[in-house]
Amino acid sequence: MSRYPEIEPYDHGMLDVGDGNRVYWETSGNPHGKPALVLHGGPGSTAGPGLRRYFDPAAYRIVLLDQRGAGRSLPPASDPATDMSVNTTAHLIADLELLRAHLGIERWLVWGVSWGSTLGLRYAQTHPGVVSELVLTGVATGSNAEVTLLTRGLGTFFPEAHERFLAALPAGARDGNLAAAFNRLLESPDPEVRDRAARAWTDWETAIIPAPPGSVERFRDPDFRLGFARTVTHYWGNDHFLGEREGEGKDNDEGVVLRDAHLLKGVPGTLVQGSLDFGNLLGVVWRLHHAWPGSELVIVDGAGHDAGAVGDAALVAATDRYARTSVPGTRPRT
Repeated sequence: MSRYPEIEPYDHGMLDVGDGNRVYWETSGNPHGKPALVLHGGPGSTAGPGLRRYFDPAAYRIVLLDQRGAGRSLPPASDPATDMSVNTTAHLIADLELLRAHLGIERWLVWGVSWGSTLGLRYAQTHPGVVSELVLTGVATGSNAEVTLLTRGLGTFFPEAHERFLAALPAGARDGNLAAAFNRLLESPDPEVRDRAARAWTDWETAIIPAPPGSVERFRDPDFRLGFARTVTHYWGNDHFLGEREGEGKDNDEGVVLRDAHLLKGVPGTLVQGSLDFGNLLGVVWRLHHAWPGSELVIVDGAGHDAGAVGDAALVAATDRYARTSVPGTRPRT
């Protein structure tokens, strides 16, 4: 068994987090179990039911949420009227703290995939006292080097797809920040311009990141496609908003998350990474592991950004192991 059987939530709701946003959340498993927070990828994806299955439902109180503008949260990023200026990493971290307080949780394990790993790492770096452990897969750190690799560097490996990707941009916008250039198209008042840009962006993502069929099929939904592309390019085109701490500039070439890896000391963590994940070309996961005291790195040979069944087994083994570490001071929501 790679993952636990499917389960249904025992509670859910919409949390008012301010700025006109309401965030969808749900809890499943054991109401008195060890709290675990799940952070989905994207940014702009959604917390699907399969994510509950990485946890023993008898041992964990499993908390899923759809981040601002994503999934069931409102207003959706697919609505051109939705204000994206109040959708940043700092806002998302503040939302996590509001949800933690709302659910009466003192500390929780944080599980993240892809963008969710970046968000989880930054959350633990800025709020280490509330994160008991980290379990991360498809690991990314949100640096400019990673964005440049994914939007430009991989054109060497996928030249035909990259040519189509660039062709969707005005000629004068193909030499700068490609994510920001696409985001400008996705903010256009013209719905046809927005739709073409969203298709081009998700076609490129599909070309460079092989994914299970269900993940590809979601891009056939025009609302999901637009909301996803708009959110990803909003973050990627703005350094993932990782330079917003007081006194810190917006230049993120050095990698803020990697730079601050020492702040994770005392937070145990497990990194599960496919050996063929393109992020490995920059050595990001290896460098993070060696800069983070107390972390373990599991490399899954022959796997990509999705570490597959072997990766699933490693993730479940990690949550099973951490389930034996108690987290005091929690109470179920009443």
